Amino acid sequence: MTSTRMQRVARILKEELSRIMREEMNDPRLGFVSITDIEVAPDLRAAHVYVSVLGTPEEQNTTVATLDHARGYLRGMLGRGVNLRYTPELFFHLDRSIERGARVFELLNEIGSAASQPPEEDQGEP
Repeated sequence: MTSTRMQRVARILKEELSRIMREEMNDPRLGFVSITDIEVAPDLRAAHVYVSVLGTPEEQNTTVATLDHARGYLRGMLGRGVNLRYTPELFFHLDRSIERGARVFELLNEIGSAASQPPEEDQGEP
């Protein structure tokens, strides 16, 4: 199977899973979640779903645990919504890349602010 096909399948799975989570799941433990990436196994039997969750680390972990608990439901709904020979087994992972990117941006801004300020003059006597 070509990587182009796997990318196309991953995109279809991402769109359908996003729709299911948005429209079909009403679990209050599910936080504000978005799918950042899906990696599909070459045989299409497994899909690693990377999610980003807004909130505290506790809320993030609760959301991923809720998704893990709903894997069977999500897989069943996915099977009805997409036309694949095999509906992949879903594995959810918390994606912290957005948080890391925001922290890097914050650090770069701090460095830029420090570099734009004039150096302090030595107030001591010669």
